[in-house]
Amino acid sequence: MGARFPVRYRAARTQRDTDGALSLSKTKFGQTPSQTVGPFFHFGLPYEGGENLVEGNALGERIIVEGRVLDGDGMPVPDAMIEIWQANAAGKYDHPEDTQDKAADPAFHGFGRCATDKNGVFRFYTVKPGAVPGPGNSLQAPHLVTMVFARGMLKQLLTRIYFDDEAHNANDPVLGLVPEQRRTTLIARKTNSSVYSLDIVLQGERETVFFDY
Repeated sequence: MGARFPVRYRAARTQRDTDGALSLSKTKFGQTPSQTVGPFFHFGLPYEGGENLVEGNALGERIIVEGRVLDGDGMPVPDAMIEIWQANAAGKYDHPEDTQDKAADPAFHGFGRCATDKNGVFRFYTVKPGAVPGPGNSLQAPHLVTMVFARGMLKQLLTRIYFDDEAHNANDPVLGLVPEQRRTTLIARKTNSSVYSLDIVLQGERETVFFDY
């Protein structure tokens, strides 16, 4: 990524040297460092309470969604950030483009951010989302739209978190595009009455499925 700019830059200098405009024609340009992000890539983005999507008496089932962000060697990524969007318990997004005739929930805002800790752990306090309309007449299973920000990535990764106890998973139009053997990378397991757990793996054999957008 970092090599593109130096190549163009060197060509421009060569042309100007031919014209005699500059005296740097003998200069050798070394390779510049690759452009990466971090380790302070999300400075200023997390905010206090960002992991809590619920205020007051939000409707629906209160749940915790947690997991770790792991690199290709299975090691925790301690300075990643996870961002989620989700519908409320009725299946309506807190966004003006959601024109469904469903009730909004003023005690639930549907957006959260959480930085990982030293062990790569993230944790959100939210409600179980409802099913939402999909392409055509399809119905999407309850899920969290999930962004992953991490060092070395100029652009965040997009994925989803589904829930293992949802019958709608079988007919979800997006989950259905993923090879069956890899769908488990998107489905959080219920580990007790209110906690769902899923690790996000950035590389390797257990890599999470990420989507283009």
